[in-house]
Amino acid sequence: MDISAFSEDNFDVKEWINKTFRRAEAQENRDAFASSLVMKLQLYVQQVNSALEDTSQQILQSLPRIMRDTEILQQEAMLLREKMNAVKKDIEKVEQDTGQSMATLEHIDHLKTQLQAAKQALHEADNWTILATDMEEAFESGDMERIASKLVSMQQSLAVLANVPDYEDRKLQLEGLKNRLEALTSPELVQAFTSSSVDQSLIYVQIFTSIGRLPQLLKYYHKCQRGALLHQWASLVEAEDGGVHEWLRQLYDSLLSGWHERLRWCSQVFGAGPARSTLLALFADVLANLEPSPNLCIDAALKQRPPSDQLSFLVSLKQLTSHFANNLHSVTDAPAVKADESSEAELILSLAQAVYLPYVTYVAKYSTFEQQTLSPQLSAIESNKQDLMDTIQELGQSIPRVVSIISEANKRCLQFTEGCGYCGFIKAIQAFLGDYLDRYRAALKRLDQQKGDHEHWNMFQMCLTLLQNVGELLSQVKQVGADLVRSIQDTSQKLQAQNTSPFMQYKQLLLSPDGVKELDNLVVSIQEGGEISIVEPLISSLNKLCSDVHHTTFQVIFEPISSQLEHVQKAPAWSSGSAPSVAADLPDFSFTPQEYITQIGQYLMTLPQHLEPFLLRDNPSLTLALRVADSEYQAMSENSEAGVADALLGIIARGTCQMYCENILGICELSTSGCRQLATDIDYLGNVLEDLGLSLSEHLTQMSSLLRLSPDEYQTRSSGCAAPRLVAAVRQMRNITSSS
Repeated sequence: MDISAFSEDNFDVKEWINKTFRRAEAQENRDAFASSLVMKLQLYVQQVNSALEDTSQQILQSLPRIMRDTEILQQEAMLLREKMNAVKKDIEKVEQDTGQSMATLEHIDHLKTQLQAAKQALHEADNWTILATDMEEAFESGDMERIASKLVSMQQSLAVLANVPDYEDRKLQLEGLKNRLEALTSPELVQAFTSSSVDQSLIYVQIFTSIGRLPQLLKYYHKCQRGALLHQWASLVEAEDGGVHEWLRQLYDSLLSGWHERLRWCSQVFGAGPARSTLLALFADVLANLEPSPNLCIDAALKQRPPSDQLSFLVSLKQLTSHFANNLHSVTDAPAVKADESSEAELILSLAQAVYLPYVTYVAKYSTFEQQTLSPQLSAIESNKQDLMDTIQELGQSIPRVVSIISEANKRCLQFTEGCGYCGFIKAIQAFLGDYLDRYRAALKRLDQQKGDHEHWNMFQMCLTLLQNVGELLSQVKQVGADLVRSIQDTSQKLQAQNTSPFMQYKQLLLSPDGVKELDNLVVSIQEGGEISIVEPLISSLNKLCSDVHHTTFQVIFEPISSQLEHVQKAPAWSSGSAPSVAADLPDFSFTPQEYITQIGQYLMTLPQHLEPFLLRDNPSLTLALRVADSEYQAMSENSEAGVADALLGIIARGTCQMYCENILGICELSTSGCRQLATDIDYLGNVLEDLGLSLSEHLTQMSSLLRLSPDEYQTRSSGCAAPRLVAAVRQMRNITSSS
């Protein structure tokens, strides 16, 4: 039986028992197998106990010997320590006895070193004179390697002669000789670099490195390659094939295809470290100094295109450049030997800035380009129809199209400016929506002008439809503002990310310093403003438009009421001659409401059915417009949409009561029957309003009570009226003499 599993750290008793009982012999007779297994385990336990006892006995027997060995080791350690102390004392004694002698030897050695240095200086001074004399002969021979060898020797001599009085003169002399060598080699050097000869170039690298002029050699290479690449661009432009889009594409393809070849060549010639830095500086210089400049070429191409198509052309160019930048990033981000990572990061950033340099000017003018693109799209939306109702309906149907245009403009902003042009985008959208709002103002003006030219209920329907459209536009503008805030915040986080590649630091690549400041101010204003919308001017204009449309709507709704109330002051029922005096003795139920008030009552009763298509069903757009137009809707319509209808009816009812009261106060004289007739008219209006769930104003209620008082009771029973002016006015109309 294998019991090795017992010693494992993760031994599981249940698993071991289950595994053991799954054997074939256990299946035949489990009881017998279990008994046999227990017996075996007991035997193993006995064996283990016996082995433990034997081991314990052996340890106990060996303990005395271990103790003796420990004592011996302790004694030897003590003896070793005594010997070490004795050696230390001997060393200290030797140092004391020989200290003076060692100082003397050190002084002598120092003198020897100075003598040798003086000897070497004399030798190098003599060697300098000899080398300076031989240099003319070396230059006449034209052997550049021999000249370089002698210059190296002169460098070594000059290093030894650093303290001689004429050191600076010797240094200038050496630099002059190096300049002569550089001038001598420059024609062949340029030829070697132009032909990409590795062997020949390596010779010059060795020469220039030996004389400490490798940076000058790299500058020669930079000038040679720079001239070739600039000439290639000039040739593309002169050929005038394909336009600026094709010119840039060919230039980008050439630079990308030549990167690896140039990097491999430079690595063989200059080494891996200088190779990358040299190429990064070369590409940045070439892209920043193309002649003619890409901006001139792009400007010429833009002049040949209609204004509405200029932004799309710029977007296509920007996408071409972004594709090139991404490819350039991938090749420049390859692993390499980096002498100074921070320095190389600055070179890559300079290269990225050179790539995107042509677009800085156009990003600054992005607002103008976007407005030129949006204006024709707005003009293409037909909304000014001959029929006013068709115009209003077209305005409502055009809102989704306008929102879609803004969404597409946002995509263009991200494509062209990478979000850096949001300041210009906001200006363009504000101008676009401002022009769009002018169409609503024009429709409202036509409504005001045509109030009397249409059947009343048609005009009523047009007003509410226009108000609903304005509310829908307000809702969409708020949503556009919220989406724009989120987009700006997301873009800002990406632009502020610390670990982004230099090719993705678009704020530094696409914006001027003023543009960076303007974008930062926009982001800060959003962060500090919280829920404040960046389209606040548009919302203010829409709020004003809601108020104006609501005012016109109220005028249209109220016009039938006001036209009837104009007859109140001149009604014949108020004078004493309009009815027999016996009418004064008739009961109240014998008086019936006059036609003017019944017309008003019938009109008020029909209002709910005309409001039902707009307000008694779910209509969030119209609800929003009403709440913006008048704070009273906000207070009365928090619970349901029907509350808005109640609020509108309440406003109309209050206007009716107020105008009715004003016209009543304009009555010159009221007879006794006229008072009762007027009270009947007021009560009728109260009943109508009660059926609508509304009530008379306090002044009308008090006026009805005052009209029913007899002249004898008027003075005493009118004293409880809350409006003394109303009491005096009714008394004057009834010709009741004041007791005071």
